[in-house]
Amino acid sequence: MNDVLSVALFTAGMATVATAVMLPPGLAVAWVLARRRFPGHAVLETLVSLPLVLPPVATGLILITVLGRRGLLGGMLERMGVEVMFTWRAVVVAMAVMGLPLLVRSARAGFEQVDRRYEQIAATLGARPARVFFTVSLPLARRGVLAGALLGFSRALGEFGATIMVAGALPGTRTIAVAIYTYTETGQDAAAAAMLAVSAAIAFGALLASNRLVAHRSA
Repeated sequence: MNDVLSVALFTAGMATVATAVMLPPGLAVAWVLARRRFPGHAVLETLVSLPLVLPPVATGLILITVLGRRGLLGGMLERMGVEVMFTWRAVVVAMAVMGLPLLVRSARAGFEQVDRRYEQIAATLGARPARVFFTVSLPLARRGVLAGALLGFSRALGEFGATIMVAGALPGTRTIAVAIYTYTETGQDAAAAAMLAVSAAIAFGALLASNRLVAHRSA
């Protein structure tokens, strides 16, 4: 039972960190897709959504190519003394990549529902674009953003394929999904069932909160 609790707490913590990591780029991309039209708009939208349709293990292989010792980014980080592969950092990266599309979709919908007149009035009064975003656009789109963050957190919580590719099933990187798999493979059905119950409870709560935010926004 202690192992189940520690894995659950680790997973929830990593999913929280991953959500914090995906928020800045997710908000930026969501705002650009909602407010700008430019050559390559459809390409950017497709790239952001790609993890939703690619097999998670394929996404994991891409991350290995980028973050591995022979990868461009992985080699640079290693020379700086930062190890990513098969550490908690790899768990966060995999979770963030897989959760980002859901965050962007919901946040984009939130920005699209913001009346542009409020932004224009703020700009007319002398507010710079960054101030307009943080004082007008983001507060008015907050329900969509929060719903997206909860969806991204839920997706991160249940991530398996990309995580096991880049982080493995080591004691310091084992998440709920990976633990369920390993428990089942080793015949520890009671531990797998307990982990499943914990996962379902956390995911249910996050999804329920997200759905209520979306419903309230649509009302």
